[in-house]
Amino acid sequence: MFEKLELTRMAQALAAQSGARMAVIAENVANADTPGYKAKDIPAFSEVYEDTGLEMRATRPGHLTAPSQSATPIPDTARGHESPNGNSVSLEAEMVKSVEARQNHDMALAIYRATSDVIRASLGRSR
Repeated sequence: MFEKLELTRMAQALAAQSGARMAVIAENVANADTPGYKAKDIPAFSEVYEDTGLEMRATRPGHLTAPSQSATPIPDTARGHESPNGNSVSLEAEMVKSVEARQNHDMALAIYRATSDVIRASLGRSR
């Protein structure tokens, strides 16, 4: 029932993107002292969610379904200054990115909870 609502689909995609971004940030922090390591990042959710790519042509009704919004975006090399050993990880920047990712994840969960509460209330059920 919830997967048919656009709002819950969007919240699920935001939570998945935030989780993937936290994994990339953790990898960057783990490699902060690795010579030649280039920091990575995932594109902003607004860019990823709206980018559906080329549409495929259906040969019959029901042949194709809508593209999955929960696909994990591919990390890209982040721009930044390099240290003398070629490493481009800035721990301060990674901390800021991790806070942004956490806030996005918390927002996605809050949206999902609020939507669940509204649907339960409309069905006459309480928590």
